Amino acid sequence: MNTTIPKLPLIIKPFLLSLLLSLTVLILIALQTPHHRKTTAQQPDTITSESGGGLRIRPGYSSYDEYIQRQLNKTLNPKLRKIWTTRDWQRKVRVFAKFFESLKRRNLLFNDSKALSIGARVGQEVSALKSIGVNDSIGIDLVPYPPLVVKGDFHAQPFMNDTFDFEFSNVFDHALYPWKFVGEIERTLKPGGVCVIHVALSRRADKYSANDLYSVGPLVELFKDSKVVEVRKVDGFGLDTEVVFRKNKSRNI
Repeated sequence: MNTTIPKLPLIIKPFLLSLLLSLTVLILIALQTPHHRKTTAQQPDTITSESGGGLRIRPGYSSYDEYIQRQLNKTLNPKLRKIWTTRDWQRKVRVFAKFFESLKRRNLLFNDSKALSIGARVGQEVSALKSIGVNDSIGIDLVPYPPLVVKGDFHAQPFMNDTFDFEFSNVFDHALYPWKFVGEIERTLKPGGVCVIHVALSRRADKYSANDLYSVGPLVELFKDSKVVEVRKVDGFGLDTEVVFRKNKSRNI
């Protein structure tokens, strides 16, 4: 029995050869091209620092609106707001004033500084700034508290570029997108301006937090246009570490 395979027409051979070469090239390109997982936040759920530790974004939010609503549940809680504006008021103003006085002694904050408190709730930090002579001070929060606090989302500050000499926040753990939180600070801070952030490293943040920070490294790496001035221990309403940044006087290109 003759099992000879029939010869292919001459016109098919070049076609198959061309197809084989094309597939080979596509495979090589695919192997050399890095693959990126697309996320709505445009960042991984966990950011690991080169210096060790990490920054973990907490899961569970199906949308940004859901995240905002959860934050509002705390900010608008009538029992909490009553505490913040009555028995809690003087204690917090007094403690914040000590923090800010220390920054003045270290030449990081001045009476003529234009200052912003980020996530200021009812404005204890702003009141403390004014009490020590930093009169051009304002706070932002999702819920305004005039005249100390105006409405604003710290992921998209309602201010022009290069507006402030000094920015303070103790709500970094509430940022769902920490890179946007930091990016807005660097956008609105003047060249040479100072940013002070209080964070918790030694314990888990509260149930309204959107991220967990395990070392200073990931926070430092988020600041692309600033340098660390100092890192020190503090005792600030459950937060244990103060990190001070100074924005570069000339922009990075």
